[in-house]
Amino acid sequence: MSLVFDGSPLKAMPSSHTHTPQTVLSGQELSQEIKSFISGVDTVQGRKLSVREHARCAVRLLRSVPACRGAVLEHLRGVYDEHVSAFLHSLEREGDPGSGVSSNLEDIIQEVHGVLSEFIGLNPRAWAPLVAGWAVDLLGQLSSKHAARRVAPHSSSLNELLQLWMSCAATRSLMEAYSQCLAAMLAWCPDACVDALLDTSVQHSPHFDWVVAHIGSAFPGTIISRVLACGLKDFCSCGSKDQGLAVNGADKGSKVPKIGSVVGILGHLAAHHSDSIRKELLRMFQESLSPSSPLSPTSSSASWEGSPQLRRAAVPFLLQLAAMSPNLFGAVSAELVELLRPPVLLQLHALLQGLPREELDNMLGLAVHLICQSPSGGARVLRFLADTATPASVIISGPTPSPHEGVREGCDSLLQMLLLHLHKLVYNRSEGADGHPHHSPHSHQPQLVIPFLEELQTLVGQLCAETLRLERKRHLWLHQLLCLLSVYGGPSVATETLCQLLTQARNPEELALAWQLHSNLSSCMAGLIPAAVAHCVAQVHTHIPGPRQLRQLLLNLAMVVQSRDEDGRGTLDARSTMAVQVGSAVSVHLHHFSPLLLHGDPAVSHAAARLLAASPLPRASSPAHVLLLSRAAAAHFFLALRWRGKVGRDGGRSAEAVSCSVQMLSRFAAYSPLALKAVLQQLVEGVLHKGNADLFGGQIADMVGTLAPSRAGSPDLGASLLDINCRFGTTVNFSGSVWSVFHAGVIGKGLKMHTPTSQADPSGVMQNIQTLLTVVVRCCTSSGLNGSQPPSDPNEAPPINAEAAKVVAVTLVENVCPDVANGELSWPPEEHARTTVERDIHIRRCFEAHPVLFPLLQVVAAGRPALCYCSAVLRGLLATLLAHWEASREASSADSPWHLQASCLLVSCMGEGQLLPPVLANVHEAFSHLAPFEVRLLLLAVWEYVRANAPMPQKFVFNPEKGLFCRDFSRDGDVARYVSPIHSVLHKNIDRLGHLCWRFQL
Repeated sequence: MSLVFDGSPLKAMPSSHTHTPQTVLSGQELSQEIKSFISGVDTVQGRKLSVREHARCAVRLLRSVPACRGAVLEHLRGVYDEHVSAFLHSLEREGDPGSGVSSNLEDIIQEVHGVLSEFIGLNPRAWAPLVAGWAVDLLGQLSSKHAARRVAPHSSSLNELLQLWMSCAATRSLMEAYSQCLAAMLAWCPDACVDALLDTSVQHSPHFDWVVAHIGSAFPGTIISRVLACGLKDFCSCGSKDQGLAVNGADKGSKVPKIGSVVGILGHLAAHHSDSIRKELLRMFQESLSPSSPLSPTSSSASWEGSPQLRRAAVPFLLQLAAMSPNLFGAVSAELVELLRPPVLLQLHALLQGLPREELDNMLGLAVHLICQSPSGGARVLRFLADTATPASVIISGPTPSPHEGVREGCDSLLQMLLLHLHKLVYNRSEGADGHPHHSPHSHQPQLVIPFLEELQTLVGQLCAETLRLERKRHLWLHQLLCLLSVYGGPSVATETLCQLLTQARNPEELALAWQLHSNLSSCMAGLIPAAVAHCVAQVHTHIPGPRQLRQLLLNLAMVVQSRDEDGRGTLDARSTMAVQVGSAVSVHLHHFSPLLLHGDPAVSHAAARLLAASPLPRASSPAHVLLLSRAAAAHFFLALRWRGKVGRDGGRSAEAVSCSVQMLSRFAAYSPLALKAVLQQLVEGVLHKGNADLFGGQIADMVGTLAPSRAGSPDLGASLLDINCRFGTTVNFSGSVWSVFHAGVIGKGLKMHTPTSQADPSGVMQNIQTLLTVVVRCCTSSGLNGSQPPSDPNEAPPINAEAAKVVAVTLVENVCPDVANGELSWPPEEHARTTVERDIHIRRCFEAHPVLFPLLQVVAAGRPALCYCSAVLRGLLATLLAHWEASREASSADSPWHLQASCLLVSCMGEGQLLPPVLANVHEAFSHLAPFEVRLLLLAVWEYVRANAPMPQKFVFNPEKGLFCRDFSRDGDVARYVSPIHSVLHKNIDRLGHLCWRFQL
């Protein structure tokens, strides 16, 4: 058998056949050799034998008288020791290792090796066990005796030790002799040889480890299997005397000496033969569970597989090995879990049933200890335990059907013990000065590292997903594990865990797990909720969650915040406490959530609206954030109206989005005067924006009020200088002359083309207008800037805030007619209208294009005296109406439906805003019964009254009882002269207007 050594091969190591010719000694010569060997004196010459001569005599006796082999081998121990001493001494003197005393004995070493090799080859059964024991014992003695020499490396440096000892002829000869014996004994008695190796390793470790490493490298398969078999036998014999197993590997190792050597040997071999070790460990486990007949019915395997006692002890032995060597456990844990299928589990259950209760409990404790200390594969072990321990009726994710009930109960107990042990490890660690038990910078004692939890920290998201499946028992175990992970990992892991639960929960039952986690961690971890919300915001900014997860996160946060008001108001339990904290944390980040209102996914946008509508507003916020929130909320309002218009799209979700948007806008408006002004401005401007006009029945109009032609068929070439020059704001105003421009067309191209527009659904338009008015009214009544008190009657609507209505009025004027100055409150004579004809036409066309303007004017009129600030718009609209009725040749005013409606609404608004006294405010009731010229007469009376009594806000006085500003018309002079035309018209049409006469009495 060829062997490979780390050192150089023995020089000229011939057998006895190549030695000097053998001579047969006579009886007298043999007697003299024996006497010389025993006495150490040459019987012929009478002098003392030298070491070399004495050794030569011993070799001759060993060859001639095999019966004296014990004495000869014992004597040769000294010869080998002498050679090793000389060899090391030569190295210490930095001399040549091949010179000096060692060279005088090296030929003797070669002769001894040749004789032993010959005998082993001729009769291995007689010589191999004897020589193997002698060689390995001598190697152990030499290694221990000379371990302290200066040239000897440290015992942990196996490579250097191997180079040193394999360069020595004596130790190299012993190593080769033992290898030859081991090779000869493999077929019939490997245990005796390996037993000798183990015994010597226990006695001379760690100085003997280099021998084990070298032998194991030469015979990996044999050494691994035989080392395990011998260790199992010794473990079983000691285990029969001990009562149970020790959970601590060190305690058990002290009771079973050989198991420590087994761990050491396998540890040395793991660097290059880990695959062989793994296969052998798994084979031992499988064969221990197989039926009585061994899997491999060979003579070598039958050494322990045929013994029922050894088979029962194999699993505890493997557990003990794994406890003493985490590397061994890590090598087999992954494949071991894959092997534990239901048939194997049933066999293991049957095997463990026969163990005493105390020993079984100790085994479970040892298994728990192994799982906690496992550096890898912890997630796979956890999944296996959870799948197996979960009752069969709810197993969904398990790889196989549920095993035997006893197996399930066993895994249940093991999982409970694992959680209890982890709880003790986590909460018994030393705490730092900052009160945080993990990685504290102030802690002087090193923190306990739990490899099992270290691995699971990277799988928090998957654990949360498994927990949220709410399978019976399973989610309770995983939730408890998440709590331990959060405490162990500190604020970072706790924050990530809570954030994952808030992101992945899909219903209140799943969201309750987040409540429970916070309840468990709040006592030992402060600031968890703000940190979790900040972490969620950071993930939103980095676009980590997809649209579906982002929507779920926002909905869950909104649900948590809303529960603040739904829970009991008298006491603050854990849930309401968390709701308050989440609300406070979200309020700090409202400006971060507001861009989500304009998210491309309507579901995400709606979820963001729900969150912002439910969240409390911050105590203080910068103007930039207020404006950002207002713009986003107003833009979302119009988006929600558009989504609602698509009937049957989402089954009512869009209607809920509109409701949330209304609530959100009203809450923002009540936050501060700046927020109120921003919200109302954004709403009014959005209503008149060309992208939203169709929602309220409006048509897209250009700057001069005419309908913009469609450009769908022509490419967009950008800004046109001609278009800009044709706009009202850039033209020269030739007032009162024939050069007044009406923009009816373009020279050379004829009149402007009016593009037909698609008619919107009237019911949808009316619904949108009502929703808009609801928002505007709620915003205008939510503020107490004018010092008004809420009405005493709860059924009475609160009054419109005057300052809020003024914001609407000013915004309307700025958007309908941008060139109107805010100071134009007084009305000029009727003739002056001819100088503003273009502006008046633009105002009228805006009202034609946007039906929502009149309802907004009605809201402004209700907030007296805000309508005064719309004076220029009212004047321009009234001037165009007067011109229309004057030029009309129709028989009845009903033939001009829009102008009739506009006239009625205009007078009604002016009456509501108290720009007209009641007697003039009622004239619109007669318009539908009159001819066009008669309508003009009545409107002219209105014009003259307003011109004579300018609509100034100073004429209004606040009434604290009603909470409104009111105007005393008695101070404006006699109204009778303005009523005379009305009475004339009534008398002329008494047959049709008789029932209205009482409305115009002074």
